[in-house]
Amino acid sequence: SPTGEVPAPFAHPAEYEFARILDFYGIEWQYEPRSFPLRWEYGHVVEAFTPDFYLPDLNMYVEVTTLKTGLTGEKNRKMRLLKELYPEVNIKLLKKRDYLRLLAKYGYGPPAAEQVPEIDRVLITATKIQRRVGELGARISHDYAGKEPVLIGILRGVICFMSDLMRNISLPAAAVDFMAVTSYEGNGSGAVRIIKDLDENIKGRDVILVEDIVDTGMTLNHVLEYLGSKRPASLKVCTLLDKRVRRIADVPLEYVGFEIPDEFVVGYGLDFRQRFRNLPFIALLKHELLP
Repeated sequence: SPTGEVPAPFAHPAEYEFARILDFYGIEWQYEPRSFPLRWEYGHVVEAFTPDFYLPDLNMYVEVTTLKTGLTGEKNRKMRLLKELYPEVNIKLLKKRDYLRLLAKYGYGPPAAEQVPEIDRVLITATKIQRRVGELGARISHDYAGKEPVLIGILRGVICFMSDLMRNISLPAAAVDFMAVTSYEGNGSGAVRIIKDLDENIKGRDVILVEDIVDTGMTLNHVLEYLGSKRPASLKVCTLLDKRVRRIADVPLEYVGFEIPDEFVVGYGLDFRQRFRNLPFIALLKHELLP
């Protein structure tokens, strides 16, 4: 918790702490953006209520309180009156212990940030991921209308993205298959070894190769050449993350979720030494943990 003076524009340390938590999870916030008139006399507003925060991603106002239960009567009175006068407004009164519970309810990480101290900050929230995956699924559904594409995922990092993407594709007959590849050292050519090949025959079929992240493009380029040798009718790439700054091989990406900086990211299927795959967001790992 912050000590001493509270930085502007906050009026209380609890507000500052809540803003820091929102920043950690990459949640957009606005501080006291609107006042709601509650009582009028002779045409003039004599009482109003200004919630501390508005969260556009959740369409929610939040009032932060540190008062004990017996001392919150005045705030509760104003909250009840606001809800009566503005029933369309979504507003929550939160005590400190409620912060992370509320965010966890909306898909922003585990119940307590302390459970992932290795995380520096959240780069892409769960809400933004799901929204973008929905958009990609809609595009693919439109582009492949009347066709029966085969989605091919590269294990293991793609598993979360693949499962969500296929649920957002409205085509009735889209097939799914998986490959697993591994890099190996020796000749410096950037070659890879296929350790799990396709089960589906893709000759003459429309193929969408689904990746979790593309950085140098070397592995992806090898996989595309391999799949191309099987003579599909078409072959395109859909990747959740594009780390374009590291690109070496010029690989075509038809569908891209997010372009990201040159940072080590985890979550939503991506791991560090087999950890963090299950996080619902994509986050930056603290630099001191990297080899």
